[in-house]
Amino acid sequence: MDFGIRGKVALVCGASKGIAYSSAEALAREGCALAICSRDEAAISAAATRLEGLGAPVLWMAADLSTAAGIETVVRETHSRYGHVDILIANTGGPPTGPAMEHDWAAWTRASELLLRSAVELTRAFVPGMRERKWGRVISITSKAVKEPVPSLVLSNSLRAAVTGYLRTLANEVAADGVTVNTVLPGFTATERLEKLAEANMQRSGATRESVYAGWIAQTPAGRLGAPEELAATIAFLASNQAAFITGQAILVDGGAVNTLL
Repeated sequence: MDFGIRGKVALVCGASKGIAYSSAEALAREGCALAICSRDEAAISAAATRLEGLGAPVLWMAADLSTAAGIETVVRETHSRYGHVDILIANTGGPPTGPAMEHDWAAWTRASELLLRSAVELTRAFVPGMRERKWGRVISITSKAVKEPVPSLVLSNSLRAAVTGYLRTLANEVAADGVTVNTVLPGFTATERLEKLAEANMQRSGATRESVYAGWIAQTPAGRLGAPEELAATIAFLASNQAAFITGQAILVDGGAVNTLL
């Protein structure tokens, strides 16, 4: 299936590894020009080299999206190279783990800057141009925690829900201009982030790595972890012309782990 996005410009945030990198790869295969960013300069440079090997034009940037300076760098350099963004994949790393009352207000502020600020500032920077061109895609990678809070992930549970509320509101406001806004909610997916969560779980509970992963798999009716490429396939479809009538949705890609009707 031709997704009809050849030549579109896609900004993929946090794209040095994991789901976002796989998403950048999927979009490169569809013929998109890429802008990618990450805090890790060596990792994002290496990711850019791999993506260029697929024939995609790639702008890479080392930038911390939890800071005003990092966001300004991404907006400025992307506009300088391409002039606009057609597809925005909003994604950042996760905040620290911990139960509901463990974190002080400074930690809550840092989590808000990491997760919510980047979504707000990047959409404010790029969505007006999408509306003018009457075509655009905003896709945020969040978490199944938006629908079912994960134990000891209060910062992620709370702030990703805030991101979802913001983007759901935005979706209604821009739909008539040909811009869709959706979120993708990964379940337990084989990424470096999941390994860090496993380590935190082991330290907190004394469980073995094997038992932590076995517990996650037991919660997943599909009986396995997800692969980043499976999330990326969903994201690439949402970026396509074929997905033009899908907007305002929070789409679980979790192997059935969240036991809900909606």
